[in-house]
Amino acid sequence: MRKVRLVISVIMLSALLLISSPGTYAAEYVFSGGPSGGAFQNYANAVAALAREHGINMAASPSGGSVENVRLVGTGQVPFSVAHSGNVLKGRKGQLEQDAGKYSEVLVVAHFYGARAQLVVRADSDIVRPSDLRGKRVGVGNAGSGAAASCELFYRQLGIWEDMNKSFIGYRAAAEALVNNRLDAFWVLAGFPNAAVLEAERRTDVRLPDLYGDGEAVGFFTKYPNFSKVVIPAGSYRGQNEPVTTFQDSALWIVNAEVPDEVVYKLLEIVFSPEGLRYMMDAHKSAKEMSIENGVKGVVTPLHPGAEKFWREKGVLK
Repeated sequence: MRKVRLVISVIMLSALLLISSPGTYAAEYVFSGGPSGGAFQNYANAVAALAREHGINMAASPSGGSVENVRLVGTGQVPFSVAHSGNVLKGRKGQLEQDAGKYSEVLVVAHFYGARAQLVVRADSDIVRPSDLRGKRVGVGNAGSGAAASCELFYRQLGIWEDMNKSFIGYRAAAEALVNNRLDAFWVLAGFPNAAVLEAERRTDVRLPDLYGDGEAVGFFTKYPNFSKVVIPAGSYRGQNEPVTTFQDSALWIVNAEVPDEVVYKLLEIVFSPEGLRYMMDAHKSAKEMSIENGVKGVVTPLHPGAEKFWREKGVLK
């Protein structure tokens, strides 16, 4: 029934395109974002606002995060969303954690930004390396989020996932708990600077331990090649006087395969115009990575035909 609802909405949209005035799209679309305080929801809100300004009726809705978004788009419950590249790949292969479903209807529209893994602790904490979390109280992200999925992958590889006192809560709730000493650390997989980390540092002194070295030592990046090394520059957060070495996954704009090519193409024209890119950067600082040149960065799964047409015309695909 979920797939039927999406197909019906697509058919209705196609008919309305024929009778609407030029450039007007009368059917409503939903863009699923993420938890409150996360970049996903900022991106969903921004794309939906740009779409409405150009005659495409779109609303943004919250979600649990990346893994949930792959399921929502893959089952046709929503047409548009954002998810991490690794989750999209695993979802298409039927390899998501605790989910054997194959979500082959999930296609990619574009690269949004590199989602950096960030472990946040109080400045006076005895947590120096990520492997120091054994027995600690850790906010790992919402259940169903890309943050929680990446945290589990990383700490299972380190061999201490089962030894952590885990709280499956969102970034803002985790920041609040860290400040009030109800958590020892919290995990973020997002662009930087992240709003929840900024909120935590506003109220107490925090620190970000390096993550890359421990993962490299146990072969994490060989096992999960969608993650790549990256540096969070010094000064990204208050009191962060040294660069922090970590890893990232690509946050991708995804779409259900049933969405018409012309709609995807038109949305790309809107969002990746000079005006659209300025709007996206105003919505979230991580959107400074968005560009025509970076349009398919980190994409390892199939593009939607409307997106493929757009990126070929821009010279990004050869």
